[in-house]
Amino acid sequence: MNGIAGHDQAEEADSKQDGSADAEDANEQEVIVIQDTGFTVKIQAPGTEPFDLQVSPQEMVQEIHQVLMDREDTCHRTCFSLQLDGNVLDNFAELKSIEGLQEGSLLKVVEEPYTVREARIHVRHIRDLLKSLDPSDAYNGVDCNSLSFLSVFTDGDLGDTGKRKKKGNELEQIDCTPPEHILPGSKEHPLVPLQPQNKDWKPMQCLKVLTMSGWNPPPGNRKMHGDLMYLYIVTVEDRHVSITASTRGFYLNQSTTYTFNPKPANPSFLSHSLVELLSQISAAFKKNFTALQKKRVQRHPFERIATPFQVYSWTAPQSDHAMDCVRAEDAYTSRLGYEEHIPGQTRDWNEELQTTRELSRKNLPERLLRERAIFKVHSDFAAAATRGAMAVIDGNVMAINPGEETRMQMFIWNNIFFSLGFDVRDHYRELGGDAAAHAAPTNDLNGVRAYSAVDVEGLYTLGTVVVDYRGYRVTAQSIIPGILEREQEQSVIYGSIDFGKTVVSHPKYLELLEKTSRPLKVQHHAVLNEKDTAVELCSSVECKGIIGNDGRHYILDLLRTFPPDLNFLPVEGEELAPESQKLGFPRQHRHRLACLRQELIEAFVEHRYLLFMKMAALQLMQQKANKDKTAALHDTSTADAESESKPQALEASEKVPDGMPTSPTSSESTLTPDDSEATSEKSAPENQEAPADLKSANTNGTHESSAAEKQNGGCDSLLKGKEADENIPGLAQAKELAESLAAEDGSGIDPKSREVVLNACKAVGSISNTSFDIRFNPDIFSPGVHFPDDSTDDIQKQKQLLKDTAAFLVSCQIPSFVKDCLDHSSLPMDGATMTEALHQRGINVRYLGTVLEFVDNMPAKAQIEHIYRIGISELITRCAKHIFKTYLQGVELSALSAAVSHFLNCLLSSFPDAVAHLPADELVSRRKSRKRRNRVPGGGDNTTWASLTPSELWKNINSEAQSYYHFSLQCESVDQAVEKYGLQKITLLREISLKTGVQILIKEYNFDSRHKPAFTEEDILNIFPVVKHVNPKASDAFHFFQSGQAKVQQGFLKEGCELINEALNLFNNVYGAMHVEICACLRLLARLNYIMGDHPEALSNQQKAVLMSERVLGIEHPNTIQEYMHLALYCFANGHLSTALKLLYRARYLMLVVCGEDHPEMALLDSNIGLVLHGVMEYDLSLRFLENALAINSKYHGPRSLKVALSHHLVARVYESKAEFRSALQHEKEGYTIYKNQVGEAHEKTKESSEYLKYLTQQAVALQRTMNEIYKNGSNASIMPLKFTAPSMASVLEQLNIINGIIFIPLSQKDLENLKAEVQRRQLMQNSGKIEEQQAGQLELDDKLPVDD
Repeated sequence: MNGIAGHDQAEEADSKQDGSADAEDANEQEVIVIQDTGFTVKIQAPGTEPFDLQVSPQEMVQEIHQVLMDREDTCHRTCFSLQLDGNVLDNFAELKSIEGLQEGSLLKVVEEPYTVREARIHVRHIRDLLKSLDPSDAYNGVDCNSLSFLSVFTDGDLGDTGKRKKKGNELEQIDCTPPEHILPGSKEHPLVPLQPQNKDWKPMQCLKVLTMSGWNPPPGNRKMHGDLMYLYIVTVEDRHVSITASTRGFYLNQSTTYTFNPKPANPSFLSHSLVELLSQISAAFKKNFTALQKKRVQRHPFERIATPFQVYSWTAPQSDHAMDCVRAEDAYTSRLGYEEHIPGQTRDWNEELQTTRELSRKNLPERLLRERAIFKVHSDFAAAATRGAMAVIDGNVMAINPGEETRMQMFIWNNIFFSLGFDVRDHYRELGGDAAAHAAPTNDLNGVRAYSAVDVEGLYTLGTVVVDYRGYRVTAQSIIPGILEREQEQSVIYGSIDFGKTVVSHPKYLELLEKTSRPLKVQHHAVLNEKDTAVELCSSVECKGIIGNDGRHYILDLLRTFPPDLNFLPVEGEELAPESQKLGFPRQHRHRLACLRQELIEAFVEHRYLLFMKMAALQLMQQKANKDKTAALHDTSTADAESESKPQALEASEKVPDGMPTSPTSSESTLTPDDSEATSEKSAPENQEAPADLKSANTNGTHESSAAEKQNGGCDSLLKGKEADENIPGLAQAKELAESLAAEDGSGIDPKSREVVLNACKAVGSISNTSFDIRFNPDIFSPGVHFPDDSTDDIQKQKQLLKDTAAFLVSCQIPSFVKDCLDHSSLPMDGATMTEALHQRGINVRYLGTVLEFVDNMPAKAQIEHIYRIGISELITRCAKHIFKTYLQGVELSALSAAVSHFLNCLLSSFPDAVAHLPADELVSRRKSRKRRNRVPGGGDNTTWASLTPSELWKNINSEAQSYYHFSLQCESVDQAVEKYGLQKITLLREISLKTGVQILIKEYNFDSRHKPAFTEEDILNIFPVVKHVNPKASDAFHFFQSGQAKVQQGFLKEGCELINEALNLFNNVYGAMHVEICACLRLLARLNYIMGDHPEALSNQQKAVLMSERVLGIEHPNTIQEYMHLALYCFANGHLSTALKLLYRARYLMLVVCGEDHPEMALLDSNIGLVLHGVMEYDLSLRFLENALAINSKYHGPRSLKVALSHHLVARVYESKAEFRSALQHEKEGYTIYKNQVGEAHEKTKESSEYLKYLTQQAVALQRTMNEIYKNGSNASIMPLKFTAPSMASVLEQLNIINGIIFIPLSQKDLENLKAEVQRRQLMQNSGKIEEQQAGQLELDDKLPVDD
C-alpha cells in the first residue's frame, strides 16, 4: 500500500510533507543516527601479522567473527574468542557498549577448546570453503544459491581498470565477430550458450573424500578422553586417513575402515584447525586450498551472497555427484529448519511472525529494525515452508490423519501446517469443487498480502506460502496457538465456517476490520444468520476470526477479500452492462471464486473520483448560469458563497489534529483543507504527488487527487485523461466545495451546493451522500448469503457497482493496456513480464483470450504483433501447465523423469508418434506397490500417462484454451502453432519449464526431427517447486527512493542522487544486500552517475545491478537483459570496447531465447551493437545490425516515426564511412523527409539533417571527380586526398546516448508538452506505491530526461 497507512496518526502528520525541506532535514537527521561514524581496530590472529579492520559502533562482536571467517588468511578458524586486554568479548554485545574499545584498540584472536557443536560447525565451514566456487548448489536450488555469468563476459571484475591495459587504443586486437547464431536473421537458436563455461568453476580438487567416519559417535571411554567425533578423509594423493576431532583440536588416529584404534598416530599433527592438519599431510591440499581461497575472495561479493528467496534454474549441465558428508547429514537429520544459532531445535514460526509485527515503529530506526525483522522471518519461513511442502509430497512426513485417503490428509512439520489443494469433505462443492479448492489458496494469499500491507495494529494474519510441486498444490500456514486442541466451531467467533449458513460477529473484530475498510474498499454490511437475524460484518462471510491462546486476534480464509468478477460469474436474472455483453460476458468459469484484483478496484475508484469531480463542476456551472439569467444583480453571490465556505472550512479543520481523517466516510479527506493550503504553499506535497504548480492546477494536481492517490495506490492509465479536465471551468470550484464538505458536516454550505454533491454522489455510486466514498460488499452474489430486507436498495446499488467495475475492466483497462503496448510505454518480453503488466492494470490472466482478441481486431495489429505472439505463447503454455498438473498426479515417483520427458515430447517435438518408455521394473513390482499405494500423496501408480500422444495433447490444449480462456487456437500440432503464430520452440520450452518447475539438461535439442523424439528421460534433471509468498516491503526506503526520483525529474540531479543513495542504505538495512528493489535503486544510481559524468562510478553501480538481477530474477529474465544493455553503454564510455560488445552480444542472445528477434526492444539493442561496431570500424557487420534495427523500428513505430528517421541517419553514417555515398544519401534523404514532415523545416533536427545531406553530396561529387580523373589520365592523375572518416569515439558515444534516451534533445514545443505530461503521469504512477512497476522496467522514467550534457 502507500507504506504509511499503518503508522500512527501523529507519525502520519509529519511524514506528510516528505518532499518539503523541513521534513527532509528531519529525515536526514534520523538517518544519521543509524550510520554512526565508524572507527578502526587492529586484529591479531595466531600466525599472522596484525591487520586493521573498519568497524561501526552498531555492529555486534559476532559480525567481526563473520569477517574473520571470510578473510583469506583467517578463514579456516571458527572456534575462537576475541579478547581486549585479556577480557573475552561477549559475542552478542554491540561494539559501542564495550568499555575501552576505541580507535586503534588491539583485539586478539584466541583459540578456544572445541565442543561437539563447535566441531560440527568447523567441519561444515571447511566444507563450505572447499565448495565455494562449485556451482552445484545453485543448479540444485539449495541454500539460496543462484547462478551469475557476468564475470565470464567481463573477464573478472570491471572495477580494477588500473591493472588492465587500456583497451581503447588497440582497436586491431579486438575480435568483434559475433557467433553465427547471434547475427540478425539467423534461424539457429542454440541452448548451450545460455550457460557459458566459467573457467573458475573447473574445481581445483583439494580432497577426494571428507566424510563422517562409521566409528561415530565416540564410545564412553573415548568421550572421557575428549574425543568429540571421527572423520574419514582420502587425500588427492590417495592417502586414507582417520582423524579425531577432540576438545584440543584435530589429530590423526590409528583407525582404519575395519579396525577401531583411537590412539593418536605418530606423528599425530595435532592442529587447532582441520586446514592446518590437512596442509601438513597433503602437499596438493596445501597448494590447491590456497589457490582456491585466493579465487574465492577475488569474486565479486554479489556472486556469492545468498539471495532472500530461492531462485531455480530451468537448465543445468550434467554434473558429477560427489560425496559430501554435510549434505548427507542434512538430508537425513532433516534439519527441521533449525538454524545453527537457535537454541532448541524447531522455530515457533507463528510467534516469530507475530512478534516482529508488534515491534515499535515510532521513528525511523525503530521502523527499520521492525521491517528488517519482518523481512528476515518471512524469507526464513518461505524457505522452511517450501522444504516442508516438498517433504510432504515426496512422502517424508507422516499425516496427522493417516487413516483418511491421501487427498484428504493434512500434515504438520516444523510447526507449519500443510494442506493439499483438493476439495476435502465437499467444502467447495457449490463453488466448483477441486477447481475452487485449487484457486482458493492463491486468493487467500492475495488477501493476506492486502491485510498485511494495511498493517493494522492488533489484527493478525497467518504466515502463508503456496507451493506447487509435482502437480500438487500445497498450502503452508503458521499455526494459531491452541487451534489444534479445539473444535473449529468453538474457536470461530467472527465470520462463518459454512459459507454463510451460520454467521457470528464480534465487536472487537468489527472495530479492527473497520480500520481496514477504507484502504481495502470493503463495505461494512449486515447479513442474515440461520435464525434470520442481522449480523454485522466488515469482510466477506468466510473470513473467520479466531482468538488464539496467545490472546491475539487472527483472521484467516481471506479468499474473498476482493469482490467477485461478474464477467466470469453468470447469475440468473442479472444483466451485465452492454460493454461486457458485447464481448460475450458473462462466461462460465471453472469455479465461482473469480475475484477482481486490488489494482482494478483502485483504478476504478480513481476513475469514479474524476467522474465525481466533473459532475459536480458541471452542475455548479449550470447553477451559475441559471443565477446569471435570473438576476444579474446577484452575480457575485456564488463568489461570496465560495469565499464564505472556505474560511469556515479552514476554521473547522483547525480543530482537528493535523493529518487525522476529518470525516470517517470521505475518501478524499485524508488531508484536511488547511493542510492542502500549507502544502500548496510549500509546493511540495508528499513525494511530489503533484507537480509544484498546484495553484495553477496545471495537471489538476490539487491535493484531492493526491489524497485519492494515496488511498488508491493510483492508476496510471486513467490519469492520462487528466489533462483533458483542465477545460472544465467549474472544476476548481467543485474541488473547493468537496473540500469544505469534507472539513465539516456540510452545515455551513448552502443547500444548493449540497444538492450538487448529493447528485454527484448518487451518480457515481458513492456509499455516502455528503462525500465521495466507494466501497464494495464482497458478499454480493455469494451463494448461501442472505441480506436483511431493509438493505435492499443498498444491495441493488452494490450490484450495479460490481457490474460497472466488470464493464470498466473490459471497456477501459484492457484498451488502456493495449494502448500502452502500442506507444511502447509497456514492453513485455516474456510471459512473466506480460502477466505483470496485465496485473498492474488489474486485469486477471483469465482475460488473456479477451486481450488477444482485442489485439487481433485492431487496425494497427502489425505494430503490436510482439504482444500478440507473447500472449499466444503464454496462453499455450498455461493450458499445457493445467494439463501437466493432472498428468503428473497419476505418475509414481520411479517413472517421473520418463513421464516428464514424454509430456515435453508430445508438447514440443515434431516426432509424430512419441512413445513413452516405461521403467523396466514396472511389471515386477506391481503386486508390492498395490499395498503401499495410498500412503503418499505423490504416489500414483497407474501408467495411463504413457498413452498420451502429441495429437491428443494438442487437442486438449485447444479445448483448454476454449473452455478456460474462451479463445480458439486451432492448432493440431506444435509445428502448426509455430507456423501460424510465429513462435519459437525454445521459447515455449523456457516458458513451460519455468511454469512447472522442470529442470532440463542443457544441450542442443533437435525439436524438428521427424525420426526421433527430442527428449529422453536422461534429459530431465529435476523438478522444483513453484512458490508464491508475501513480499514484505521497506516503506521508508521506498519513500526516499520516490523523493529522489521526483527530484531527478525536476532536474535536481545532485539532490536526487543523495536521496537515492540514502534509499539504497535503507534498502540494504531492511533487505540485506540482495533484492529486486535494490537492483532498481542501483540501476537508477548508475544512470545518474553517468549523466553527471562520473563514468567509473556508473560502471561499478551498474555491474552490481547486473549481478543482482542475474542472481535474484534469473540469468535470462527480461530485466537482466536490460541491465546488460545499460552496462554495455557504461563500458563503452569507460573505453572497454570489447567488453561492451560481448555484453551486447550476450543481451542479444538472451533476447533471442526469451522472445525471438521480432520485438521492438531488439531495434534498440541492434542500434547499440551497430554503433559500437561502427566505432571499431567493422562496417559490414555494423550495417547488418543497423539495417535490422531500421526494419524493426519501421514495423513497430510506423515508417514516419522519429525513431525511424534516427535509424536512417545511423545507417547513412556507416555508408559514409564505407564511402558508398549513393546509399548514404538515399538513407539520409529518407530521414530528412521524416523530420521535415514531423517537426517542420525550422527545427534543428531538420537543419542538421539537411547540412549532412549537403556534406554527403559534396563528398559524392568529389569522389566522382576523382574517379573521372583516374579514368582520363590513368596512373599519373593528380588525385585530391579524400576524407574517409572513421568515426571518433566521442561521436559514437553521443549517438549511443541519444538512442538510449540519455540526452534528450528537445524536438518541439509539442514534444516538450508531451514530455511534461509523461513525466507527471509517471510521477503519479510511481507515487502510488507500487513497486512492481519498477520491476517491469518502469524505472526507466528518467530515460527521457532533458539534460544538457
